[in-house]
Amino acid sequence: MHCLMFPGQPLFGPASLPDDQDFGHICTIINDRTGLELGTRSWTGATGSEQVMLQVLGVAMSLYGTRLLRRQGIVPRLVAEHSLGIYPALAAAGSITEGDAVEMAWRVGVRLAAMSDVREYALGCIVGLTLEPLLAIAEKHGVYLANHNTSRHFLLCGERGSMEEAEADALAAGAFSAKLFPCDAPLHTPLMVEAADDLAAIFAGYRYREPKIPLMSHMDQDFLTVADIPGFLLRELESPVYWERTYRALRAAGATAFHEVGMGDSLKKYNRWIESELGR
Repeated sequence: MHCLMFPGQPLFGPASLPDDQDFGHICTIINDRTGLELGTRSWTGATGSEQVMLQVLGVAMSLYGTRLLRRQGIVPRLVAEHSLGIYPALAAAGSITEGDAVEMAWRVGVRLAAMSDVREYALGCIVGLTLEPLLAIAEKHGVYLANHNTSRHFLLCGERGSMEEAEADALAAGAFSAKLFPCDAPLHTPLMVEAADDLAAIFAGYRYREPKIPLMSHMDQDFLTVADIPGFLLRELESPVYWERTYRALRAAGATAFHEVGMGDSLKKYNRWIESELGR
């Protein structure tokens, strides 16, 4: 059973972009709905930060990858999403259009970028610690678990100064690695509550349809219904991503062939780690 997995925002853009009819059509949609010209990486009329551009680019590559898989005759029976991958995942499941997926990601990204005007945030990728000591470090420094990807791969998020202290403590506690990355907003943490009203208004402005392909929530591993979607879109920005649980639930639901649709192969790597532990 084929499962499409949609990753979150890429950290970097690709060296080159696809040059074919499908990607050209997606670029036209993006320019019309957001004002971003992907070929030149420039905004025409509208504006957005570098992080917003990467978010829109990630959606573009996921939509493009979905088209390519369809042309290859791959018919998904399940859809899964990680973080900002929810927008192209909704499009792949038939719940929103490609244009709405692009526009929604852009509008959310612009609102998130405004949070960085007030405070500086950072994501921390911590590899090697188990959950309990990691949560103790997060609590000590006032930061939060943002991603639980495997039993030893996590993301923390919070204000940059606190994240720097948490990074140092993680390394002192025996983490294999701890790296900080800039971000516009404290995604997947309770700190997102300050933008909740604006984000809820964005999500309320779209028309959703019942997913044609079952789409699994990365929070509670239920399949989303049309009634769930607006609330889920807000709640998932304020809550951690639980990928390890999601992958196990997808396997239990019958998924056997996993396709990462977008840039990079992070979800495939997480899956291999989880599989290695399942085989112990």
